[in-house]
Amino acid sequence: MYKQIAENKRRTVYVIIGFVLLIGAIAALFAWAYNDPYIAIWTVLISIIYAIIQYFAASRLAMAMTGAKEIQKKDNPRFYNIVENLSITTGLPMPKVYIIDDQAPNAFATGRDPQHASVAATSGLISIMDDKELTAVMAHEMSHVKNYDIRVSMIVFGLVCVIGLFSDLAFRMMFYGDRRRDNEGSPVGYVLVLVAAILSPIVASIAQMAVSRQREYLADASAVNITRYPEGMIAALKKLQAHSQPMKSQNIATEAMYINNPLRKGFFNNLLSSHPPIEKRIERLEHGKKNF
Repeated sequence: MYKQIAENKRRTVYVIIGFVLLIGAIAALFAWAYNDPYIAIWTVLISIIYAIIQYFAASRLAMAMTGAKEIQKKDNPRFYNIVENLSITTGLPMPKVYIIDDQAPNAFATGRDPQHASVAATSGLISIMDDKELTAVMAHEMSHVKNYDIRVSMIVFGLVCVIGLFSDLAFRMMFYGDRRRDNEGSPVGYVLVLVAAILSPIVASIAQMAVSRQREYLADASAVNITRYPEGMIAALKKLQAHSQPMKSQNIATEAMYINNPLRKGFFNNLLSSHPPIEKRIERLEHGKKNF
């Protein structure tokens, strides 16, 4: 497992470097198409500033987007105690605990590090899971905190937002900008900017998907290591599969954070899903039972 954690960290570094290079390429393409080198400089500077803001603000933004409400022990002692016990078991700081009023069973963790972490579960998840299954799900989320997956998610989330921002800017410049003042710009450059604006978000989503899928497998295995009870994680995944339904507040930007895909099912959603199929996750846990 430690080998897999190290491999995932290396893969994450490669993906983040890829994101930075992609943003740099978009900036260079803008500068060439509009014959203005300052466009590249400002694009990179704004990207860095925007990504930093996202890094520190994304956790609060994610909670606001999902409609999660922070709770204390008195509000839901059963759920709060499970998270508190896992915090003690893992040696992690106690995260903030949230509940989302939604019957779709789901949960996620967010934050930039274990000292600033938050975990959330839907009311539907809490109601259908028994204590062992709920413990397994929250151990999965605490594993994301322990493995620093939450930090990676925040960085990737910020970079994906940057790419989306500049793709939108490219469309506006192409269709609404005044290009008459820059007749020396290359027509081929305009076409390339348009192609980049269309393809960049797709490439970013695929990269985000690649990072997230591997981390879901790792969090499942880490949860079993914490609880020492693989049947709990397997049973929880089976319930998630049986009761799976889209959440009321759906947002593709927060999709990768959840333990189960919160979006509506469909060919393209499944194809570009940030989550591996639940049956494959169960299969891996069943196959690795003897090693836990």
